[in-house]
Amino acid sequence: MIKAVVFDLDNTLIDFMRMKRTSIDAALNAMLGSGLEMEKEKASKKLYDLYSKHGIEHQKIFQKFLKKVTGEIDYRILAAGVVAYRKAQVGVLQPYAMVMPTLIKLREKGLKLAIVSDAPRFNAWIRLVEMHIHDFFDVVVTFEDTKKRKPDKAPFEVALNKLKLKPGECLMVGDWPERDIKGAKELGMKTAFAKYGAIKEVTIKADYELNKIEDVLRIVEDEK
Repeated sequence: MIKAVVFDLDNTLIDFMRMKRTSIDAALNAMLGSGLEMEKEKASKKLYDLYSKHGIEHQKIFQKFLKKVTGEIDYRILAAGVVAYRKAQVGVLQPYAMVMPTLIKLREKGLKLAIVSDAPRFNAWIRLVEMHIHDFFDVVVTFEDTKKRKPDKAPFEVALNKLKLKPGECLMVGDWPERDIKGAKELGMKTAFAKYGAIKEVTIKADYELNKIEDVLRIVEDEK
């Protein structure tokens, strides 16, 4: 019987990559408009290359970008990019359709809810609060809690310990099979692949596939 549902955050509850692309585009437009002399296509490639190297959550990526393409950090250009990025992010950071009703119904069924995310702690909480869903979760595990990223067992084990449940009593829902599904399966958790948010090729099979977030309600009923 499923007693808790554990969610990944980015591309599972929120369309993270849409938000990221929109915010990056706004930042580039602002930096170019503030004096960065560079073709936008070339600037975009350089910035995404840096994200690939340093990670999509890197906090000082624009500083590294300006240093790389101009040899120095012009703080007028930097500030324009950061402000535009933040404004765009707030405008597009939304949960997937039906996330809120689904969380409400899971709560009504008496299930515990948790987040296991590789995102930095502050970033994860900012997203949860901005989407007004932070109060739904009994447990939130982020990178700082273990200094390990999925599929390492540690983040899942911390969540299970805090939930005070056995692996088989928990369903892990995530969009990245090699991280979310692999790590959870190795501990004996039930798994559901969030197909609607996936950007990676599927190589590891989950117990279930979700075409939309509300499909998790059917799984919970099936596992009674």
